[in-house]
Amino acid sequence: MKLDVIISADNIKEEYLEDKIVVVIDMLRATSVIITALANKAKEVFPILTVEEAFNKKEELLRDEKEVLLGGERKALKIEGFDFSNSPLEYTLEKVEGKTVILSTTNGTRAINLSLKAKEILIGAIINAKAVTEELKKLNKDVVFINAGTNGEFSMDDFICSGYMISLLCEKDNHELSDIAKTAKYIYENNTNLIDYIKDARHFSILKSLNLMKDLEYCCEKDIIDIVPKVEKSTKSIKYR
Repeated sequence: MKLDVIISADNIKEEYLEDKIVVVIDMLRATSVIITALANKAKEVFPILTVEEAFNKKEELLRDEKEVLLGGERKALKIEGFDFSNSPLEYTLEKVEGKTVILSTTNGTRAINLSLKAKEILIGAIINAKAVTEELKKLNKDVVFINAGTNGEFSMDDFICSGYMISLLCEKDNHELSDIAKTAKYIYENNTNLIDYIKDARHFSILKSLNLMKDLEYCCEKDIIDIVPKVEKSTKSIKYR
């Protein structure tokens, strides 16, 4: 299979994604939140672009008699009137089991919504990387790893996460890697201690300044969850079956 990496949501060309499998990565923290919420038996997650749309979606789902929670951030901080911030540690089994989560974040939910022309969209992070790569092997189609990035710019954290997944895919099989995919693989294989590598990244520094080290440590734990959330394009919701 061909493997490629897109370095931020601003670099997505939707027509390029047609007939490809996309893995959206925003490990700090939106995709880690989605994976954690669904692993803790949330019914589904809706990735929403704006705060206003999130409140409107909540009203729509309440009319369908669903139990709904709002989560997300702006500038890494909880949104006024929301139930949760963008911390995966808040999305516990006790709080989310059986409920629908509406998530709106600065980078991750935008990247997901810009990926809808792909054949299939998987949600990935360090915490479920091996599960994602096993699913990609089964699908056996060309893959684009989409890094959400930070405000349209390159993020070291998403890039090394892509590199980890590419390295896993290449352990026993040969694949056709783009130059940027080769670079991501090289970066990971020479920096396998993730926190050491990303500790000077801008996004990491912002979260650290907000006393979110527990989030950072959790999001850098490799392969602690074995589910692969997927986007259902007809409803634009993310589920795990």
